[in-house]
Amino acid sequence: MAPLTPSPASPIGVFDSGVGGLTVVREILSRLPAEPIVYFGDTARVPYGPKSPDIVRRYAREAAAFLLSRGVKAIVVACNTATAAAADTLAAELDVPVLGVIEPGARAAVAATRTGRIGVIGTVGTIRSGAYDHALRRRLPEARVYAQPCPLLVPLAEEGLVDGDAARLIAEGYLDPLRALDIDVLVLGCTHYPLLRPLIARIMGPAVALVDPGAETAAELHGVLERRGLLRGAATPPAHLFVASDAPLRFRELAGRFLGRPVTEVERVDVEGFDRAA
Repeated sequence: MAPLTPSPASPIGVFDSGVGGLTVVREILSRLPAEPIVYFGDTARVPYGPKSPDIVRRYAREAAAFLLSRGVKAIVVACNTATAAAADTLAAELDVPVLGVIEPGARAAVAATRTGRIGVIGTVGTIRSGAYDHALRRRLPEARVYAQPCPLLVPLAEEGLVDGDAARLIAEGYLDPLRALDIDVLVLGCTHYPLLRPLIARIMGPAVALVDPGAETAAELHGVLERRGLLRGAATPPAHLFVASDAPLRFRELAGRFLGRPVTEVERVDVEGFDRAA
Protein backbone atom coordinates (compact mmCIF):
# COMPACT_ATOMS: atom_id res chain seq x y z
CA MET A 1 0.00 0.00 0.00
CA ALA A 2 1.40 3.39 -0.96
CA PRO A 3 1.78 6.04 1.74
CA LEU A 4 -1.25 8.28 2.14
CA THR A 5 -1.08 11.78 0.68
CA PRO A 6 -0.40 14.16 3.58
CA SER A 7 -3.05 16.72 4.51
CA PRO A 8 -3.47 19.14 7.43
CA ALA A 9 -5.41 16.40 9.25
CA SER A 10 -2.52 13.92 8.93
CA PRO A 11 -0.43 13.18 12.03
CA ILE A 12 3.17 14.16 12.71
CA GLY A 13 5.53 11.19 12.89
CA VAL A 14 8.26 11.13 15.54
CA PHE A 15 10.79 8.39 16.21
CA ASP A 16 13.60 7.71 18.64
CA SER A 17 15.62 4.74 19.84
CA GLY A 18 13.49 4.60 22.99
CA VAL A 19 11.52 6.87 25.30
CA GLY A 20 13.81 9.91 25.34
CA GLY A 21 12.23 11.39 22.22
CA LEU A 22 9.04 11.91 24.20
CA THR A 23 10.61 15.08 25.60
CA VAL A 24 10.59 16.34 21.99
CA VAL A 25 6.96 15.24 21.64
CA ARG A 26 6.22 17.17 24.84
CA GLU A 27 7.57 20.33 23.20
CA ILE A 28 5.63 19.66 19.99
CA LEU A 29 2.38 19.21 21.93
CA SER A 30 3.06 22.46 23.79
CA ARG A 31 3.76 24.35 20.56
CA LEU A 32 1.21 22.57 18.35
CA PRO A 33 -1.57 21.31 20.63
CA ALA A 34 -3.99 20.60 17.77
CA GLU A 35 -1.64 18.17 16.03
CA PRO A 36 -1.98 14.38 16.32
CA ILE A 37 1.27 12.49 16.89
CA VAL A 38 2.41 8.99 15.92
CA TYR A 39 5.45 8.17 18.06
CA PHE A 40 7.68 5.16 17.49
CA GLY A 41 10.26 4.13 20.09
CA ASP A 42 12.67 1.45 18.89
CA THR A 43 12.96 -0.15 22.31
CA ALA A 44 13.98 -3.52 20.86
CA ARG A 45 17.22 -2.02 19.53
CA VAL A 46 18.03 0.74 22.01
CA PRO A 47 20.61 2.25 22.41
CA TYR A 48 21.63 3.51 18.99
CA GLY A 49 24.75 5.29 20.24
CA PRO A 50 27.23 2.37 20.20
CA LYS A 51 26.09 1.16 16.76
CA SER A 52 27.70 2.07 13.45
CA PRO A 53 26.25 4.89 11.32
CA ASP A 54 25.26 2.37 8.62
CA ILE A 55 23.21 0.35 11.10
CA VAL A 56 21.59 3.48 12.53
CA ARG A 57 20.67 4.61 9.00
CA ARG A 58 18.99 1.25 8.40
CA TYR A 59 17.06 1.52 11.63
CA ALA A 60 16.05 5.09 10.76
CA ARG A 61 14.82 4.06 7.31
CA GLU A 62 12.72 1.29 8.85
CA ALA A 63 11.25 3.65 11.45
CA ALA A 64 10.46 6.23 8.78
CA ALA A 65 8.85 3.60 6.55
CA PHE A 66 6.61 2.55 9.42
CA LEU A 67 5.59 6.14 10.10
CA LEU A 68 4.85 6.74 6.43
CA SER A 69 2.61 3.66 6.46
CA ARG A 70 0.58 5.48 9.13
CA GLY A 71 0.12 8.47 6.82
CA VAL A 72 2.28 11.07 8.56
CA LYS A 73 2.75 14.52 7.02
CA ALA A 74 6.22 15.15 8.52
CA ILE A 75 8.86 13.16 10.36
CA VAL A 76 10.85 14.37 13.35
CA VAL A 77 14.00 12.39 14.13
CA ALA A 78 13.88 12.85 17.91
CA CYS A 79 17.21 11.15 18.52
CA ASN A 80 20.57 12.89 18.36
CA THR A 81 22.43 9.78 17.19
CA ALA A 82 19.89 9.05 14.44
CA THR A 83 19.85 12.71 13.45
CA ALA A 84 23.62 12.71 13.00
CA ALA A 85 23.61 9.46 11.01
CA ALA A 86 20.39 9.59 9.02
CA ALA A 87 18.39 12.85 9.01
CA ASP A 88 20.00 14.19 5.82
CA THR A 89 19.59 10.81 4.12
CA LEU A 90 15.90 10.62 5.01
CA ALA A 91 15.32 14.22 3.92
CA ALA A 92 16.81 13.41 0.51
CA GLU A 93 14.83 10.18 0.10
CA LEU A 94 11.38 11.06 1.41
CA ASP A 95 8.57 13.23 0.08
CA VAL A 96 7.56 14.60 3.48
CA PRO A 97 9.55 17.14 5.52
CA VAL A 98 12.18 15.55 7.79
CA LEU A 99 13.56 17.45 10.77
CA GLY A 100 16.35 16.40 13.09
CA VAL A 101 17.19 17.89 16.47
CA ILE A 102 20.80 18.94 15.89
CA GLU A 103 20.48 21.83 13.44
CA PRO A 104 17.75 23.65 15.43
CA GLY A 105 19.79 23.22 18.61
CA ALA A 106 22.93 24.55 16.95
CA ARG A 107 21.09 27.58 15.57
CA ALA A 108 19.73 28.45 19.01
CA ALA A 109 23.13 28.03 20.65
CA VAL A 110 24.82 30.35 18.16
CA ALA A 111 22.07 32.93 18.66
CA ALA A 112 22.47 32.74 22.45
CA THR A 113 26.24 32.88 22.83
CA ARG A 114 28.01 36.15 23.57
CA THR A 115 31.53 34.74 23.79
CA GLY A 116 31.52 31.90 21.25
CA ARG A 117 32.39 29.41 24.02
CA ILE A 118 29.73 26.70 23.70
CA GLY A 119 29.44 23.45 25.62
CA VAL A 120 27.63 20.35 24.40
CA ILE A 121 26.66 17.37 26.53
CA GLY A 122 25.34 14.13 25.05
CA THR A 123 25.73 10.39 24.82
CA VAL A 124 29.05 8.89 23.80
CA GLY A 125 27.71 8.21 20.30
CA THR A 126 26.46 11.76 19.76
CA ILE A 127 29.67 13.34 21.01
CA ARG A 128 31.80 10.92 18.99
CA SER A 129 29.91 11.83 15.81
CA GLY A 130 31.02 15.48 16.06
CA ALA A 131 27.63 16.50 14.64
CA TYR A 132 27.05 19.40 17.02
CA ASP A 133 30.62 20.62 16.60
CA HIS A 134 30.21 20.69 12.81
CA ALA A 135 26.77 22.32 12.94
CA LEU A 136 27.95 25.01 15.35
CA ARG A 137 31.11 25.81 13.41
CA ARG A 138 29.19 26.10 10.13
CA ARG A 139 27.25 28.96 11.68
CA LEU A 140 30.03 30.42 13.82
CA PRO A 141 33.44 29.43 12.44
CA GLU A 142 35.27 31.04 15.37
CA ALA A 143 33.23 29.13 17.95
CA ARG A 144 35.10 27.19 20.58
CA VAL A 145 33.05 24.05 21.14
CA TYR A 146 33.64 21.87 24.19
CA ALA A 147 31.88 18.50 24.10
CA GLN A 148 31.39 16.24 27.10
CA PRO A 149 29.83 12.75 27.00
CA CYS A 150 27.56 12.12 30.00
CA PRO A 151 26.42 8.49 29.69
CA LEU A 152 25.18 8.06 33.27
CA LEU A 153 22.63 10.86 32.93
CA VAL A 154 20.42 8.63 30.75
CA PRO A 155 19.77 5.94 33.41
CA LEU A 156 19.29 8.65 36.03
CA ALA A 157 16.54 10.20 33.90
CA GLU A 158 14.89 6.86 33.18
CA GLU A 159 14.88 5.88 36.85
CA GLY A 160 13.54 9.26 37.92
CA LEU A 161 16.70 10.05 39.89
CA VAL A 162 16.88 13.63 38.70
CA ASP A 163 17.72 15.22 42.02
CA GLY A 164 19.38 14.29 45.27
CA ASP A 165 22.99 13.72 46.19
CA ALA A 166 23.72 10.87 43.75
CA ALA A 167 22.42 12.77 40.72
CA ARG A 168 24.19 15.95 41.83
CA LEU A 169 27.56 14.24 42.30
CA ILE A 170 27.36 12.48 38.92
CA ALA A 171 26.24 15.63 37.10
CA GLU A 172 28.93 17.74 38.77
CA GLY A 173 31.58 15.25 37.67
CA TYR A 174 30.53 15.76 34.06
CA LEU A 175 29.78 19.49 34.21
CA ASP A 176 32.58 20.91 36.36
CA PRO A 177 35.14 20.70 33.51
CA LEU A 178 32.77 22.72 31.31
CA ARG A 179 32.26 25.31 34.04
CA ALA A 180 36.05 25.67 34.28
CA LEU A 181 36.16 26.46 30.55
CA ASP A 182 33.91 29.48 31.07
CA ILE A 183 31.27 28.55 28.51
CA ASP A 184 28.19 30.77 28.27
CA VAL A 185 25.87 28.31 26.45
CA LEU A 186 25.29 24.62 27.10
CA VAL A 187 23.44 22.45 24.59
CA LEU A 188 21.46 19.57 26.11
CA GLY A 189 22.42 17.18 23.34
CA CYS A 190 20.38 14.17 24.49
CA THR A 191 16.60 13.95 24.68
CA HIS A 192 16.81 12.56 28.23
CA TYR A 193 18.56 15.62 29.59
CA PRO A 194 15.57 18.02 29.79
CA LEU A 195 14.39 15.93 32.75
CA LEU A 196 17.61 16.94 34.52
CA ARG A 197 17.42 20.57 33.43
CA PRO A 198 16.77 22.06 36.91
CA LEU A 199 19.79 20.21 38.32
CA ILE A 200 21.99 21.16 35.36
CA ALA A 201 20.91 24.79 35.65
CA ARG A 202 21.81 24.90 39.35
CA ILE A 203 25.25 23.45 38.69
CA MET A 204 26.06 25.67 35.70
CA GLY A 205 24.67 28.86 37.24
CA PRO A 206 22.63 31.72 35.77
CA ALA A 207 25.41 32.96 33.48
CA VAL A 208 25.13 29.84 31.28
CA ALA A 209 22.15 29.62 28.92
CA LEU A 210 20.77 26.11 28.47
CA VAL A 211 19.57 25.16 24.98
CA ASP A 212 17.01 22.37 24.58
CA PRO A 213 17.12 21.22 20.93
CA GLY A 214 13.67 19.63 21.35
CA ALA A 215 12.04 22.99 21.99
CA GLU A 216 13.87 24.52 19.04
CA THR A 217 12.82 21.61 16.80
CA ALA A 218 9.17 22.09 17.76
CA ALA A 219 9.42 25.76 16.79
CA GLU A 220 10.99 24.87 13.44
CA LEU A 221 8.33 22.21 12.80
CA HIS A 222 5.62 24.82 13.34
CA GLY A 223 7.19 27.01 10.68
CA VAL A 224 7.62 24.16 8.19
CA LEU A 225 4.00 23.03 8.51
CA GLU A 226 2.73 26.59 8.32
CA ARG A 227 4.67 27.31 5.11
CA ARG A 228 3.35 24.13 3.51
CA GLY A 229 -0.24 24.72 4.54
CA LEU A 230 -0.23 21.58 6.71
CA LEU A 231 -1.19 22.98 10.11
CA ARG A 232 -4.28 21.31 11.55
CA GLY A 233 -6.89 23.86 12.50
CA ALA A 234 -9.50 21.50 13.92
CA ALA A 235 -11.00 22.35 17.28
CA THR A 236 -11.49 18.69 18.24
CA PRO A 237 -8.77 17.20 20.47
CA PRO A 238 -6.16 15.21 18.51
CA ALA A 239 -5.64 11.48 18.97
CA HIS A 240 -2.09 10.30 19.60
CA LEU A 241 -0.58 6.89 18.93
CA PHE A 242 2.39 5.48 20.82
CA VAL A 243 4.26 2.49 19.41
CA ALA A 244 7.25 0.53 20.72
CA SER A 245 9.19 -2.27 19.07
CA ASP A 246 9.52 -4.14 22.39
CA ALA A 247 8.47 -4.01 26.06
CA PRO A 248 5.38 -1.81 25.62
CA LEU A 249 4.51 -2.03 29.33
CA ARG A 250 7.93 -0.70 30.32
CA PHE A 251 7.57 2.01 27.66
CA ARG A 252 4.20 3.02 29.11
CA GLU A 253 5.68 3.07 32.60
CA LEU A 254 8.42 5.52 31.57
CA ALA A 255 6.39 7.53 29.06
CA GLY A 256 4.46 9.60 31.55
CA ARG A 257 7.68 10.85 33.14
CA PHE A 258 9.13 11.96 29.81
CA LEU A 259 5.91 13.26 28.27
CA GLY A 260 4.53 14.98 31.32
CA ARG A 261 1.16 13.26 30.95
CA PRO A 262 -0.01 9.65 31.26
CA VAL A 263 0.12 7.25 28.32
CA THR A 264 -2.57 4.59 28.67
CA GLU A 265 -1.99 2.46 25.59
CA VAL A 266 1.14 1.44 23.67
CA GLU A 267 1.06 -0.64 20.51
CA ARG A 268 3.88 -3.07 19.78
CA VAL A 269 5.23 -3.19 16.20
CA ASP A 270 8.40 -4.90 14.98
CA VAL A 271 9.77 -2.68 12.20
CA GLU A 272 12.85 -4.76 11.35
CA GLY A 273 12.88 -5.26 7.60
CA PHE A 274 10.00 -2.80 7.21
CA ASP A 275 10.20 -1.53 3.65
CA ARG A 276 8.98 1.81 2.49
CA ALA A 277 5.95 1.19 0.26
CA ALA A 278 6.46 2.24 -3.32
